[in-house]
Amino acid sequence: MNRRPTLLAAIALTAAAALSLSACGSDESKDKDNDKIAGADTGSEKSASPSASASEVAGRPKIKLPSDLHYAFEWNKTGDADKDAVLSDGEQFIKATDQAIANQDPLDPAYRFYSEGELAATTQKYVQRFVDHKARTTGTYRFYDESVTVRGDGTATLSYCEDQGKAYNKYVKTGKVDKTPVTKNSYVLYNTALKKNKAGVWVTQDMLSERASGKCQP
Repeated sequence: MNRRPTLLAAIALTAAAALSLSACGSDESKDKDNDKIAGADTGSEKSASPSASASEVAGRPKIKLPSDLHYAFEWNKTGDADKDAVLSDGEQFIKATDQAIANQDPLDPAYRFYSEGELAATTQKYVQRFVDHKARTTGTYRFYDESVTVRGDGTATLSYCEDQGKAYNKYVKTGKVDKTPVTKNSYVLYNTALKKNKAGVWVTQDMLSERASGKCQP
């Protein structure tokens, strides 16, 4: 399965804001598949330890992730306050979505804090798929080759690659991990659109992805 399609390989969310389901791409996936997303430090080292940075700001939800779920963010600071804020809030949306999956809660408030509109609704459906299958994500996700543009009207775009080769689905009740081989589909290109809301948070509004993107291949 793919980062978050493996478990539900037949499910491809093809709306303008589409999310993928699980880790490590499999041969069942199409070479180009409109799926999700899916945090710049590693994930929690201890079970349910809060993510750092943006989550510590007053009013922002703290994000707690399982000890077996990790992130390798290779996103570089730009030195531009707005661009770095976009990178930080984009990371928090990724982690918040995984928290909702880990908590088996399609209405988890954290991802709703960092998204809005059609993407928030699509994310709810995406998380519900995991809940229906009593599964969550485990392993390590790597994010790299980021590019961020901030416009004068308070909107921004963020594109990046994701390596799902060491990330998998894990069944909640049994603890069984569905390990899958690394293929070209394990590498996904994401293009996201964000907007700065009244609270000063860069919320993700739209997301498109291309699985097996040549730009992201090792």
